[in-house]
Formats: sequence, C-alpha cells, structure tokens
Amino acid sequence: MVIGLVVLFILIIFILENSQRASVAFFGMHGYLPQGVALLLAAAIGGSIVVLAGSARILQLRRRARGHRGLQRTKQATA
Repeated sequence: MVIGLVVLFILIIFILENSQRASVAFFGMHGYLPQGVALLLAAAIGGSIVVLAGSARILQLRRRARGHRGLQRTKQATA
C-alpha cells in the first residue's frame, strides 16, 4: 500500500510539472492535453498492449502444453 501511494505521489508531481499543452492526434481525433497526461496515457496504452499480447501468448502455450499432456496420457494408456 505504501509503495502504491509513493508511486501515485510521484505521478502527481510528474503531471503537475509537465502541464504545458501538447497537441494530440489519434485516429483522426485532434485535441490538446497537458503534456504529463498525454505521456502517462501513452505509457498506459502501451503497457496494456504488452499485457494483452503477453496474455495471448501464455494462453497459446498453455493450450499447447495441455494438448501435449493429453497426447502423453493416451500413449501411456495404449502401451
């Protein structure tokens, strides 16, 4: 809990120190955000993409391992 509060405090300071307006364009939408908010949003979106890709790969490997284990059990039962 304490570590989370420290990280939150550091993020608030980061946003407050980077309050200059930045032009943002995303999929045809245009707008202005404080620079700190724009950077944090970009990091959060990037992190989410990495988590989704990693989760998909883990699920793929689990399915393959489950199929491999089932194949071994079938071979043992027939032997």
